[in-house]
Amino acid sequence: MTTVSASGTATRAWRNWAGTVTARPAREVSPASVDEVADAVRRAAEDGLRVKTVGSGHSFTAIAATDGVLIRPDLLTGIRRIDRAAMTVTVESGTPLRRLNAALAREGLSLTNMGDIMEQTVAGAVSTGTHGTGRDSGSLSAQITALELVTADGTVLTCSRAERPEVFAAARVGLGALGVLTAVTLAVEPLFLLRAREEPMSLDRVTAEFDALHAENEHFEFYWFPHTDNCNTKRNNRSAGPADPPGAFSGWVEDELLSNGLFQVANTLGRAVPRAIPAVARVASRALSARSYTDIPYKVFTSPRRVRFVEMEYALPREAAMAALHEVRAMIGRSPLKVSFPVEVRTAPADDIALSTASGRETAYIAVHLYRGTPHRAYFTAVERIMTAHGGRPHWGKLHTRDAERLAEVYPRFGEFTALRDRLDPERRFANDHLRRVLGS
Repeated sequence: MTTVSASGTATRAWRNWAGTVTARPAREVSPASVDEVADAVRRAAEDGLRVKTVGSGHSFTAIAATDGVLIRPDLLTGIRRIDRAAMTVTVESGTPLRRLNAALAREGLSLTNMGDIMEQTVAGAVSTGTHGTGRDSGSLSAQITALELVTADGTVLTCSRAERPEVFAAARVGLGALGVLTAVTLAVEPLFLLRAREEPMSLDRVTAEFDALHAENEHFEFYWFPHTDNCNTKRNNRSAGPADPPGAFSGWVEDELLSNGLFQVANTLGRAVPRAIPAVARVASRALSARSYTDIPYKVFTSPRRVRFVEMEYALPREAAMAALHEVRAMIGRSPLKVSFPVEVRTAPADDIALSTASGRETAYIAVHLYRGTPHRAYFTAVERIMTAHGGRPHWGKLHTRDAERLAEVYPRFGEFTALRDRLDPERRFANDHLRRVLGS
């Protein structure tokens, strides 16, 4: 839908990837440089409008929604520079991770760790704390060495551990509340190979051996299929090679036919006939077989996600995660809920970012999903009660019901972040209803 603002500027209604959020901005801008971003922010202030930047819309919350000025970073893309002495890459904030990963690989470089999808923009991913799984390597935000930020008065700040360290400590996971990220400098390393080993395993075995599996592997994760005792585990570790990628046909069968095509059919059936879900889950959880392959990092860490869903994810102290997962299993078992999506478990080391979900503690993530269009409130509410009882912190880009008062209890540096926000954006130029809920007014 296209609407017309009071000034006569035609704007489109914006929707996120999952279809859970719609926004109708007063105007849209697509700046091509940091100076044009600063000008757009100053003009918004003159007109009394709020400002938000949107990326690919992969956040499930309304964190990027606005009725003011919507900044689309489509023209803020590409690599500014590669510093091989410092082993860093400086990239424009609107660059999709897919393009960044491919460009780095062509240069013989790679990020150390990454999440499992590549559709987000760099700024969107770091602003919400997007992460993969890792024993020693953390989220994308934890790999930032410097950043460029346009603040509410149009000032352009550069930040690092040495320059404006108090801003750097917060803006690496800034929620879009401190300003507009225009460039990010990330640590990189020479391109390497990962050996992926995927293996079915029972939930009881995975939970009993979780600490050992975490300790013995650089990157460990698993998916549990509710209504069954079946899990699919994935272990990624560095390899001296040679490269041994999945065959074209076998890769298509696993990643497209089973993980997307048949999974789409199974979820469509489950939404139409919920009582069929447990039987479908038993079949689906047995369809994925053990396999191993070796490839460059982004081809191992990431995979296509074509089945649309809604998601909630909580970060727990790692030592509490298996107890919480058993509680989720018991809750589903005694309830009438029918859950068609697997539950995902990943890990991260502690980091020093104020609002990172792994701030100050070794972390395990438990993520729950449901097929888009399936009523999710009862399931997510029940899981959220379990997660919050274990000191859980919700992912900033995924569905949850926590507010500033509750979040301040689980983030020791919450006040540090909000004080910096008061200084950088006293008039709340970058606020919206969602940020008022999670950060306070």
